[in-house]
Amino acid sequence: MTKISPSVLSADFGNLDRDIEMLNASQAAMLHIDVMDGVFVPNISFGFPVIQAISRKATKPLDVHLMIVDPARYVSQVRDCGAEIMNVHFETCTHLNRVVQQIHDAGMKAAVTLNPATPVFMLEDIIDDVDMVLLMSVNPGFAAQKFIPVTLKKVRQLREMITAHGAKAEIEVDGGINLETGRQVVEAGADILVSGNFVFKAPDPIQTIADLTAL
Repeated sequence: MTKISPSVLSADFGNLDRDIEMLNASQAAMLHIDVMDGVFVPNISFGFPVIQAISRKATKPLDVHLMIVDPARYVSQVRDCGAEIMNVHFETCTHLNRVVQQIHDAGMKAAVTLNPATPVFMLEDIIDDVDMVLLMSVNPGFAAQKFIPVTLKKVRQLREMITAHGAKAEIEVDGGINLETGRQVVEAGADILVSGNFVFKAPDPIQTIADLTAL
């Protein structure tokens, strides 16, 4: 079965309790939390008080994806929000090994994200140390974008790298995920699908999550 991480950015923030309860009742494996700073990406989402509120209600692990500059400054705050996974962008970390170690020292799993134009081979020297790699299949910053097809090649390349190293990292893909693109990335080697609008705008989100899980 494929793990599904619905993107809470697409939830109805006027009815957030209701939407988190829906995710709790679903087959979602975790909740994807997008934090945007308006600097690294051209949008601002929400900060730690909202994450803490989600954490108090959620029964699923939180995958906190920091689309921000200098994410190392916030390791302790992310941990204190109840995150199980702290996800940082390769493009924002000058000293990526150090950041990954700080995340692990804080008791969280460490994930690294690559933007669509960042090649997979950039992770060759750190793939053994990370728990997850997130491949963006859209340019980060906004929901409801169209899937970038070159992502499929990147998933295959990353799967080959993980296998060659005997590494433990899971592959997550985020952006433009629906049943068709989800099937394609799973066939290419992905473990986890992030889906926002496709889940939350569906007539039956719980069934949609179940359908994605069955891919």
